[in-house]
Amino acid sequence: MNCKAFILRDKIRVYMTKESAERGTVKKMAPAKDIDDYLAAVPKDARAFLEELRRTIRAVAPEAVEVISYGIPTFKYLGPLVGFGAFKHHCSLFVLSGTFLDKHRDEVKDYETAKSAIHFRIDKPLPAALVKKLVLARVMENEERERSRKKG
Repeated sequence: MNCKAFILRDKIRVYMTKESAERGTVKKMAPAKDIDDYLAAVPKDARAFLEELRRTIRAVAPEAVEVISYGIPTFKYLGPLVGFGAFKHHCSLFVLSGTFLDKHRDEVKDYETAKSAIHFRIDKPLPAALVKKLVLARVMENEERERSRKKG
């Protein structure tokens, strides 16, 4: 996996060439202004997968708004929906909900997870069907929360 060159640190993208890593010097880049800008800085093999992930999310949630939030590509639909990112040793799909993955443990059991993120390597990407299922479930969760707010 060639994600090794891309590190996200405090909303500043840091690109390390092999030479700068050996010397301990780093070339800092400005934070991404949009998802296209973010993807342009990601190594080619990871970028291809993340672009496909982006298309899959857009297909399931066409009304979602694309933003950069906390330094990562994020989709918002009635609040935070999902996000994704490339890191040194993996990429992640962020479900942006602290309780969501507990309800979907069986579907993501083959991947390393954190409270609200699924980590994966480019050599073992998330299947499009799983991404669609998770994004649709997040859309439904956000819609239900919005309905509850309006009733309240």
